[in-house]
Amino acid sequence: MKTTNNNQVNEATAKVLCQIDQRGIATVTLNNPEKHNAFDDGIIGELTNIFTQLAENHQVRVVVLASNGKSFSAGADLGWMKRMADYSYQENLNDANALAQMLKALNFLPQTTIAQIQGAAFGGAVGLASCCDIVLAAEQASFCLSEVKLGLIPATISPYVVQAIGLKAARRYFQTAERFSAKKAEQIGLVDEVVTLAELSNTVENMINTILANGPHAVKEAKQLAFSVAHREIDELLINDTCERIAAIRVSNEGQEGLASFFEKRVPSWQIASINSAKKPQG
Repeated sequence: MKTTNNNQVNEATAKVLCQIDQRGIATVTLNNPEKHNAFDDGIIGELTNIFTQLAENHQVRVVVLASNGKSFSAGADLGWMKRMADYSYQENLNDANALAQMLKALNFLPQTTIAQIQGAAFGGAVGLASCCDIVLAAEQASFCLSEVKLGLIPATISPYVVQAIGLKAARRYFQTAERFSAKKAEQIGLVDEVVTLAELSNTVENMINTILANGPHAVKEAKQLAFSVAHREIDELLINDTCERIAAIRVSNEGQEGLASFFEKRVPSWQIASINSAKKPQG
């Protein structure tokens, strides 16, 4: 892993890059363009370590998952897949668990996660996108759950993909291995917004600024709220839980500041801090 607080990174030396800017925006970049950013056990391990470290970094507010080159990610590396073909059942089980733990780490990052998809996303890369809160894609991006073409199934990514696109779409694309467009991905819920390639970076930046305008603690609590209430029966237990959550955040320092700034028609303190951080010279 190559980690820095500025842009001076020797990108040729690492297959995964992690940059954190003054605002607390972490950009995790797949940097294996000659192999279309396909990942193997080594890259999976690096991503797991990065996501684990970011989860514990309270200065980080947004995590952007991106990649260098033409493709977002071709999924599993062919050399890795060839090695796996000779693995025992237990070795395959261990290997699958490593991928599953990486996806879990990404899915449950406390910070807002944004996937920036500029090109093809195949197999496990669809899982990466499904684990992100917000997915922004270029018009030329395409997607494919290609596992059945190899006599395999998209098992470890399936919990996240089904949550993202729903059971009906999963039943189709798990079985057909069709390649589908960014527009179709938007229609079925995998992608949130489709823009031109030239607009993609600015669209991601605009989304970052939208997040930064909100209370940092509130954003994290809002993400956890979505996880906590999803698919639960609306009973007294859930109602009491949600009441306790809003009561606690209303009396918190951030909640009090947010309400006060609204009624006093001024900028809240976290926006001022974000603006000041952005103005600091980097280097």
